[in-house]
Amino acid sequence: MIKKRIKMKFVYEVIYMAYKFYLFDFDYTLANAETGIVKCFKLLMQQEGYFIPPDDEIKKTIGLPMIEAIRVLFKEDDDKLLHELKDKYTEFADIHMTPNTVLYPQTIPALRRIKESGAKTAIISSKTRRRIMQTLTRDNIADLVEFVIGSEDVKTHKPSPEGMFMAIERFGADKKDVLYIGDNVIDGEAAQNAGVDFAAVLTGNNVREDFFHLPHVKIMNTLAELP
Repeated sequence: MIKKRIKMKFVYEVIYMAYKFYLFDFDYTLANAETGIVKCFKLLMQQEGYFIPPDDEIKKTIGLPMIEAIRVLFKEDDDKLLHELKDKYTEFADIHMTPNTVLYPQTIPALRRIKESGAKTAIISSKTRRRIMQTLTRDNIADLVEFVIGSEDVKTHKPSPEGMFMAIERFGADKKDVLYIGDNVIDGEAAQNAGVDFAAVLTGNNVREDFFHLPHVKIMNTLAELP
């Protein structure tokens, strides 16, 4: 019997990403936490005797800094009261938020693709760093993100570019190599204020037309379309 030696040819796919640094929003961009957010607000409103609006009205505040979301939904302006309500909201969130936060199907593949390309990722969000890390740890993907800048890490929230400036400095990045990805017009405004490129993803409350007036490199249906 003549044995033929077969040469195996391995083909390695070259993963090309257009940027060196990918900065992400969290809610409605990497994950859907609306079930937990709506539940926590409704429990707080019920406890404190406030009118409970329709779920869609609550969902429209997702992505806003928590104090601003409470201001809108509770129709209150007193800073002391707003911070008291925020603390009470946190008590409910400690119980209900992470169990009701689900990563989008495209999130982990997108983060892995970026990591395999040699690019770096970070999260800049109006959500707390602690809460975001709970989800990343639960789903065993903390290693796919270099760091998280949350609401407790900045003095001014989006559309302020403060969080992005912190990330750029931490990475030692050139702005031309940075892309910020978010679902909300506020994310696009923050990217514009920071002087970095922006890509919108339509997994939140904003529709395609909402982003037309903002500088953007792409408007994506999902993170599978990342440039």
